Amino acid sequence: MTFDITIPVLNEEATLDRQVRVLHAFLKNKFPEPGQWRIVIADNGSTDQTAHIAEVLCDDFPEVRLIRVPEKGVGLALKTSWASSDADIVGYMDLDLATDLNHFIQAYNALATEGFDLVYGTRLHKGSKVIGRTLKREITSRVFNLMLKVYLGIRFSDGMCGFKWLLRRHVPSLTEGGAVSNGWFFSTELLTVAEWKGLNMCELPVRWTDDTSSSRVNIPGLARQYIRAMAVLKKRKP
Repeated sequence: MTFDITIPVLNEEATLDRQVRVLHAFLKNKFPEPGQWRIVIADNGSTDQTAHIAEVLCDDFPEVRLIRVPEKGVGLALKTSWASSDADIVGYMDLDLATDLNHFIQAYNALATEGFDLVYGTRLHKGSKVIGRTLKREITSRVFNLMLKVYLGIRFSDGMCGFKWLLRRHVPSLTEGGAVSNGWFFSTELLTVAEWKGLNMCELPVRWTDDTSSSRVNIPGLARQYIRAMAVLKKRKP
């Protein structure tokens, strides 16, 4: 099966070249068949040299593609990328490659050969291993996911992990069902709507190395955004 890996970026000139080359080398080794995969860099309106570096990577590697998204928002970047994809599998990971890349092999197999519709990484499973995460971020993550369970009645364990994959044919029904946010909450909406629709979901415990040095997440602002988004999403519950 073919697949596209989308990496949303915003002003990532310091790490983009290195991280994409690491990912490309990994995929080239594990999936040597020509034309099976692409790395899609979705640039959310960067103002530094991110777009230029992405263009150089596209010149160096035919498997790398650049999509320009003029407005900010991870959800918007993913929706834009997936709408233009013709791959069997779409998904995304964060540029910091916090999730061990070997988990992608598990995710691919779950979708390609094991009958799953969607795979999501979780840092909150007893089999997961999280390295370098601050207590503040750990508590924030657990509180957020508890809110999801109580307020939306969902069963998945981690709605915030930046490692999600699905069969592309399900994207239209998930967006129609409520996965519409242009921001970070989009990835949580995907899981919520997928669960509501009864898709066969694979929970994948992951080895996660937190890169707190480059984090630009405003936790209070993000919490307010999530609470508002949860209220909107609950109205869509069947």
